[in-house]
Amino acid sequence: MNEASSYEANISDEAVQQGKVTREGGEWPEPLPLITKIKSEPYPLDALPETILAAVNEVLGFTQAPVPLVTGSALAALSLAAQAHADVQRAEMLAGPVGLFLLTIADSGERKSTCDSFFTKSIKAYEIEQTELAKPLIADYKAGMLAWEAKQGGIKDKIRQLAKTNKPTQVEESALLELEKIKPEAPRVPRLVYADFTPEELKWQLATGWPSAGVVSSEAGLVFGSHGMGSDSVMRNLATLNQLWDGADITTDRRTSESFTVRGARLTIALQVQEATLRSFFDKTGGLARGTGFLARFLVSSPASTQGYRPFREPPEAWPALEKFNQRITSILNQEVPIDESGALTPPVYPLAPDTKQAWIAFHDAIEGELKAGGELHSVRDVASKTADNAVRLAALFQVFEHETGGDVGMEAFAGASRITAWHLQEALRFYGAISLSEEQVSAAKLDSWLIEHCQANGTNCIPRRELQRNITPVKLRNKIALNGALGELEDFGRVRLIQEGKRKDIFINPALLSGGAE
Repeated sequence: MNEASSYEANISDEAVQQGKVTREGGEWPEPLPLITKIKSEPYPLDALPETILAAVNEVLGFTQAPVPLVTGSALAALSLAAQAHADVQRAEMLAGPVGLFLLTIADSGERKSTCDSFFTKSIKAYEIEQTELAKPLIADYKAGMLAWEAKQGGIKDKIRQLAKTNKPTQVEESALLELEKIKPEAPRVPRLVYADFTPEELKWQLATGWPSAGVVSSEAGLVFGSHGMGSDSVMRNLATLNQLWDGADITTDRRTSESFTVRGARLTIALQVQEATLRSFFDKTGGLARGTGFLARFLVSSPASTQGYRPFREPPEAWPALEKFNQRITSILNQEVPIDESGALTPPVYPLAPDTKQAWIAFHDAIEGELKAGGELHSVRDVASKTADNAVRLAALFQVFEHETGGDVGMEAFAGASRITAWHLQEALRFYGAISLSEEQVSAAKLDSWLIEHCQANGTNCIPRRELQRNITPVKLRNKIALNGALGELEDFGRVRLIQEGKRKDIFINPALLSGGAE
């Protein structure tokens, strides 16, 4: 018995007698492909530096979360810790930040928050420690401000009294100007992690508070769906985030309150967003999300869900690899932060070693050659054009993590970083190709994949509709209307057949799909 007929053996006799299916599959049409799929490639875990790989594997073993999600949490923590301590120079006059923007497209419940908590543990501890250390400085600042405000108030009162009687106020005005020069400055206390933000508030915090920050959230709907991304402000706010990725200065002029300038700030973003939310964001922004280059800056991943395949596991008694990772992050954080008098970060610049530079040029040119019309990367040329930049950023982060004394970015660091960013480019090609489909097509494709996986795992080509509706992921397909639409699409393509016997409704999968038929 061949592989296909072994599945057909589970077809009910009643269905055969009705003539709706045959055990030989003769009445099944050749299944039509739903979409032209780009194969999902395994994440190149072995491209990670050894210490990071060991920590990632430790967290993977416990959380059983998707691999790209776990690695994304680790890379986000590294980016956030190191971005204040390094810039990278690709070539003469081409130097810039090392901060990463990471975006994972996944449903809620994939355990991103849990993974983030493992890898940002030392960052949170650093924030708490620095806040405690700053308490005496903050107390001095508050006392100094009270005294300063009292002096300012006294001079203003004197000016008002003199003005009432038309007496000269030049002396008092000069005193007010001199007082402004000695206004106490608030101490800069590290605040690194933001879960929710508006770009306007983020700019203010970077300008007046700590100039290095990270937006880390498993609920990116708070970001993509926030009022800061409304139709009136989306263009301005997307431009703000682009400028922060670039490390550019940003001046904000206000009519009714204090104007300010963000100088030399560094930003990491690591978000998880549901596909429906991202689609809505695309629709709401009318193409601005990609047209402005905002999403092009992200390392995108769209991993398969592991929900339903995560049996309970007791946490290990010890986490030696994760502890070693966090110790290194702490060591980086405890280095003196280079901030100049204007509040701008001035990180040391890491140049590429000569052989690394040649490898980076080859990587850059290989991608560039595929951006032209007809090229493999033409449809994602916005993303691809940033990939070489992201590769050298990640390479510099690996260099900082692996070598306490710094030095030029070496070939080992770049080799791993280029493989990882190339994988993310492939993910962007795969995801953005899929997201251009209608929601109905996407739902049908997800249902199709789930049915094939389920039937192959259980040695059958049939599943009761009730069981399907109770267990299908994504959860939104458990809705009767959504499920009917997706099943109808699969029927039209000859991939499934719905058979009702009395009250029982069964869904049969075309046996050709279970033995390697049309994707």
